[in-house]
Amino acid sequence: MNIDEIIALTLLEDTGDGDHTSLSTIPSNQSGRVRLLVKEEGILAGVDIARRVYKATDPGISFEPAMADGDKIASGDVVFKAEGSTVALLKAERTVLNFMQRMSGIATKTHQMVNLLNGLSTKILDTRKTTPLMRPFEKMAVKAGGGENHRFGLYDMILIKDNHVDFAGGIRQAIEAAHNYLNQKGLDLKIEIEVRNLSELQQVLQTGKINRIMFDNFSTEAMAEAVRMVGHRYETEASGGITETTLRSYAETGVDFISVGALTHHIKSLDLSLKAY
Repeated sequence: MNIDEIIALTLLEDTGDGDHTSLSTIPSNQSGRVRLLVKEEGILAGVDIARRVYKATDPGISFEPAMADGDKIASGDVVFKAEGSTVALLKAERTVLNFMQRMSGIATKTHQMVNLLNGLSTKILDTRKTTPLMRPFEKMAVKAGGGENHRFGLYDMILIKDNHVDFAGGIRQAIEAAHNYLNQKGLDLKIEIEVRNLSELQQVLQTGKINRIMFDNFSTEAMAEAVRMVGHRYETEASGGITETTLRSYAETGVDFISVGALTHHIKSLDLSLKAY
């Protein structure tokens, strides 16, 4: 399902058989103007999504952005103006705000965490811990905040986790099976494997044939040793319970990536408001 399909379903969810409040109180031929006002400092995300919501609601609505995704915003800023059918503007209002407030909250949180790594080469990754059907929007917001996207879903990377290893009978068996599968299907996907300790890491290094190694729930001491053992032969990623308090100490081990589920599932939406003018 693509972004425009999700937007259409979101509008249908909100509108049902009609916005009876607006239809009953506003003349159908009336035109109006609204502007998006910022009420809280943060990082902006979702401007193009707002444009697409208005287009899906009524192609006759004009949309004039004044700011772009990734911009720093402060209370009183005007992000965009929209003009057209008043009924259509009101119909789109909550959907626009729902998308933009959550996306801007994610972008703001991501920006805060990225700033904690100033001067280091480690990059922040999101995860698949996203709101159902909101993944495209939430991953877009992570990028707006300066983070990087991990795999989008189950289909664009092989990520061998602990359960896969256990069910496959071991690390070597899991890696070999993944390669056999990719060859049979004619797929060109990167392979990442999760390890739970240095013993499993040693097995991965002996087997090879992967692109990235994920260190799951390692201490910073174990992480530093793991990075040293890999020695830049493969990309490295830290995962599991890493918070803003511990983020920089993990990055200082030299790991290439840190994945943070909280970027998309422990989020406070940013305060934005649509007002007539």
